[in-house]
Amino acid sequence: MKFKHLLAIFLLLVIFLIFNIFSYSNKVFAGLQNNIFRLHILANSDSEADQTLKLAVRDSVIEYMKTINNTSFTKEETIQNVNSHLEDLQKIAEDKIHELGYDYAVSLEVGNFYFPTKYYGNISLPAGNYDALKINIGEAQGQNWWCSLFPPLCFIDISSGYLEDEDKEILETNLTEEEFALVSSSSPDVKLKFKIIELLNSK
Repeated sequence: MKFKHLLAIFLLLVIFLIFNIFSYSNKVFAGLQNNIFRLHILANSDSEADQTLKLAVRDSVIEYMKTINNTSFTKEETIQNVNSHLEDLQKIAEDKIHELGYDYAVSLEVGNFYFPTKYYGNISLPAGNYDALKINIGEAQGQNWWCSLFPPLCFIDISSGYLEDEDKEILETNLTEEEFALVSSSSPDVKLKFKIIELLNSK
């Protein structure tokens, strides 16, 4: 009888732990989804030429975004800016592609897309669905490139892949303490939480 009583308590503790894990995952990941708007560019293929072209398109798009997004203080304002300039963004991408001697088609879409876990130097985002501007070049079968249009982390030194302290402050300002710790901390307990979210949201 005592054994059954202890077993029941153990099972209740396990259920409580699982419930808390799911609640934590849903709460923190929902916060990331609500506060991040990504830019996602897919190359035509994995050939060296197509990957180089992808980066050239990236640079042109980001330069243009600097001019139209310097007054955006929220994710919603950023999405509005992007939606109102989709034709310009498409032309910029097409012009760069033609300038470099290619005739690939380009498609742009603002929507909610699945991303695998992504590592941006010292910042990581767990797998799951995020709002994003997606740019497909040609067959869009090559390796992709991504950054965050909001918070505005596309405008840093993208060659290094690491956020400096002042750039991390931008991200920290727009996320809760828990959300920021999840994407930036390397402590064992945070890594465990990241893995839990990663597993629950991976396809």
